[in-house]
Amino acid sequence: MSKLPVIKLPDEIDYDKQQVVAFEAFLTGFKSTLSTEEAARDALSNLNMEDEDEDLTDTPRRRATRSGGRSRARRPRVAVQEPKLKYMLQLQEIANRTRDSITIELDDLMSFEDSGLVEDAVGLVRAVGKNAAHYIEIFSRAIDKVIPPETVDTTYNDDVLDVILTQRRNRNVTAESDSADPLSLDAPPQLFPAMLTRRYQVYFKPLTPSGDSGKKALAVRNVRGSHLGHLITVRGIATRVSDVKPTVLVNAYTCDRCGCEIFQEVKTKSFAPLVDCPSQECKNNDARGQLFMSTRASKFLPFQEIKIQEMADQVPVGHIPRTLTVHAHGSQTRCVNPGDVVDIAGIFLPTPYTGFKAIKAGLLTDTYLEAMHLEQHKKQYDDIVIDTRTIQRIEELRAQGNLYDTLAKSIAPEIFGHEDVKKCLLLLLIGGVTKEMGDGMRIRGDINACLMGDPGVAKSQLLKYITKVAPRGIYTTGRGSSGVGLTAAVMRDPVTDEMVLEGGALVLADNGICCIDEFDKMDDSDRTAIHEVMEQQTISISKAGITTSLNARTSILAAANPLYGRYNPKISPVENINLPAALLSRFDILFLILDTPTREGDEELGRHVTFVHMENRHPEMDFEPLTPQEMRIYIAQARTKRPVIPKEVADYMVGAYVNMRKAAKKAEKDNKSFTHASPRTLLGIIRLSQALARLRFADTVVIEDADEALRLIEVSKASLQEKSDWDEDNTVSSKIYNIIRTLAFGSGDGSGELNMRNVRERVLAKGFTDDQLADVIDEYSALDVWQVAGEGTRLVFVGAEVDDAEEMDVDMS
Repeated sequence: MSKLPVIKLPDEIDYDKQQVVAFEAFLTGFKSTLSTEEAARDALSNLNMEDEDEDLTDTPRRRATRSGGRSRARRPRVAVQEPKLKYMLQLQEIANRTRDSITIELDDLMSFEDSGLVEDAVGLVRAVGKNAAHYIEIFSRAIDKVIPPETVDTTYNDDVLDVILTQRRNRNVTAESDSADPLSLDAPPQLFPAMLTRRYQVYFKPLTPSGDSGKKALAVRNVRGSHLGHLITVRGIATRVSDVKPTVLVNAYTCDRCGCEIFQEVKTKSFAPLVDCPSQECKNNDARGQLFMSTRASKFLPFQEIKIQEMADQVPVGHIPRTLTVHAHGSQTRCVNPGDVVDIAGIFLPTPYTGFKAIKAGLLTDTYLEAMHLEQHKKQYDDIVIDTRTIQRIEELRAQGNLYDTLAKSIAPEIFGHEDVKKCLLLLLIGGVTKEMGDGMRIRGDINACLMGDPGVAKSQLLKYITKVAPRGIYTTGRGSSGVGLTAAVMRDPVTDEMVLEGGALVLADNGICCIDEFDKMDDSDRTAIHEVMEQQTISISKAGITTSLNARTSILAAANPLYGRYNPKISPVENINLPAALLSRFDILFLILDTPTREGDEELGRHVTFVHMENRHPEMDFEPLTPQEMRIYIAQARTKRPVIPKEVADYMVGAYVNMRKAAKKAEKDNKSFTHASPRTLLGIIRLSQALARLRFADTVVIEDADEALRLIEVSKASLQEKSDWDEDNTVSSKIYNIIRTLAFGSGDGSGELNMRNVRERVLAKGFTDDQLADVIDEYSALDVWQVAGEGTRLVFVGAEVDDAEEMDVDMS
């Protein structure tokens, strides 16, 4: 039998010297100023967003006519603070039991290393990155040496574990002093394990990727065996997050014979509980004392298993996405939800199979990532930290005015036209106000929209952009989604082996937006699963003995084609849309986008598309569009407002709703019905109006908001009235002129004199803006067609005759 080979290892690293010389000096001597997030939070508190009188359709021309003008917003200033002992302050909070974790930033360790204050500190960052699991224990020992004494006494209000640990620390100090006394004849008592007395967890934050220092996030398929034991960063989307379960770190036992307390540190995935007492007293008495587990004296840590999957752009052609298991402990749990796109920095470690799985697997082992630091790519609106540069940009845009059009044009600037559709999508991102009554009844504030249109009008591209802006945006298609895939599926949890629910697309998009493309291709049985989500915003499940209700507080943005692929003008709109009335009524607004050929429009569209393909960017605009990140920050600030509706605006909305019901009844008789006007239509007007008020950071809805909401609803079906004749005059000025002329001579009196308020209400209701109306009035006044009298309150036609009313073929609808 041959002997096993013996290999002499090179000189080992002196970890004790590193701990004393480098790490303890780093913890006690490193100073830093205010962090970036704290500075941004202070700047945000000084941001003044209380301008409620800003007009929705504010333009430079109107601002010039206003007296006084608008003063430029003051830029927030961040006070410069003195450097402080960063880690000693955190250790003091740990000693006072107000913090349970400390994160060692390798950027700080790098700056400490470059400072040259400690000669033996060279190469520490590189060493930590290659052997992070071992350096966690070394840093823990250094923290135990330098942690300051607590300044807050333990009281009965503290946690039971805090009281027990305080007693154990005091006993350890007493035991050490007794053992150090040379006159003491007693044997030194057994000290408690350090893992039991530590009230904190140590985490590492990797270097920030900049230049050569720091590494960019890896894809799951790029993680290799050479990364074992290293601190790496992996990017992916969380597909499954288990429940938080307690995992044991130190097991405590009590002997029924000698009364000794036995501690067992657990450092592996599985362990065998102790049965016989190993104390010296039981051995001397030759007694086999039985051990009983003491749960309150043991130490547990929260544990959560996360499955992350590769991003779609990281998967090569013809491959399927790969997954990686992530283990989160302590404060790293409950930081990730299914559907989040995250960068997870952690230690890549192997774990052997245990039990029957080990027999089946043979020589194979599994790998996992021990989470150290998590960074969300698209944070929730409540968690977004705003930097000072973005705050200044927002203030500059608000000072310039015309913010509504600016934000709308910033949505997918590469896509030509669709200005009103983009305004609707902007309001969908902001949303209305969700209200909950005293009896538990809930009225949703999320806006649902449907884009029905011909092929090739960029519906899918708009949906993709919305998923990029929204913090939780899920994109799915009708044919590729089933009812279970949209709602929830029952499956067996691989960790606990229990039957659990796994959320579908609508649950993953909770507090976000779910974009459903090819909505008309869905089966009717699958489409009925969306009905409850669109109105009640819950998903009721009764499967496999699980009866529950899941939250799905999401906005639905659907895109669909007409029944025959393209819109057929020879049949009614209802037959073209081919969606059930129960589903249509749940959409707050339904846009019908038709691809009608026009000379000017086709030429502009062709120029725009060719420019984007040649230059690989959007054409030049009169302003710099906001990036998706800036849009997300602005929307986060707008959603903090909860505007209310005063009585006069409510009465105005009621009158508009009554007129809509009357017009819808007449359209049904003429077989020209577009959508069914129901009480949900009035709620849709209210939500759109509240979103417009939020856009202005206002606390009150004004009549102009209601007018704009009505205009959007009217313009959503304006494509039906457009003619396809290339030679016909379809300019905006001609349309507005025909509306005003119809209003003047279609009533029967033929006086040719109109109230300017009635003119404005009629024109805005037809889908036009205040600026367009002002331009038409100025244009035709210069042509002596009409005159503005009564200080702008009346509009009088020049040379109006009663016979004009008899010659006109008018449509009063």
